[in-house]
Amino acid sequence: MAGLLRHAGGGPFFVTFKEAFMDIVGICGSLRGQSINRMLLNLAGDCLPAGATLDVLAWDEVPAFNSDVLAKGLPPAVATLRERIRRADAVIIATPEYNFSIPGMLKNAIDWVSRGDDQPLLNKPVAILSATPGPLGGARVQYDLRKVLLFMNAAVLVKPEVFVGFAHQKFDAEGQCTDSTTRGFVQSQMDALVRHTKLQQQLQQLQKLA
Repeated sequence: MAGLLRHAGGGPFFVTFKEAFMDIVGICGSLRGQSINRMLLNLAGDCLPAGATLDVLAWDEVPAFNSDVLAKGLPPAVATLRERIRRADAVIIATPEYNFSIPGMLKNAIDWVSRGDDQPLLNKPVAILSATPGPLGGARVQYDLRKVLLFMNAAVLVKPEVFVGFAHQKFDAEGQCTDSTTRGFVQSQMDALVRHTKLQQQLQQLQKLA
């Protein structure tokens, strides 16, 4: 990436940002193996630009949040999830909508991750997608999830949004997307996420130099 010109003490100098492999982790809000949102998450991985890869995380062993348990230390599954998110350059969350809101297990996992001043979603770029069998495509879950993530000071990607309605009609039995419009929306969001992540990395580097 081209050096970024900055002025200090009356003279210019360059801060160079090296092009590098981009490590992105994915979280599916449904634990079901054949979840449509898992298919959507896999589609997001397929749409990432060259140099970026997606690692879909397994988090089904995260226990119900309990402050008494936390007082004794983070459970191993929680510690593993937190550290993997911390190492990642960005996060993609694809989730269904349950009862107009966030699936309970996903909210529970986020509650665990949020604990402590060292919570790993601070300033972390995050993209949200959702797929539902109904027409709205998960608009309500995304609204609630954005509120939670913004409270945690995650760098949530604002646009483009991806809501996949009637999703069962847009993926085949092998989990492949058969709808070119859906694929186009996801492609646009993944391109935007990579740009957003690079910008966040630049800002963080400049803050270190300030």
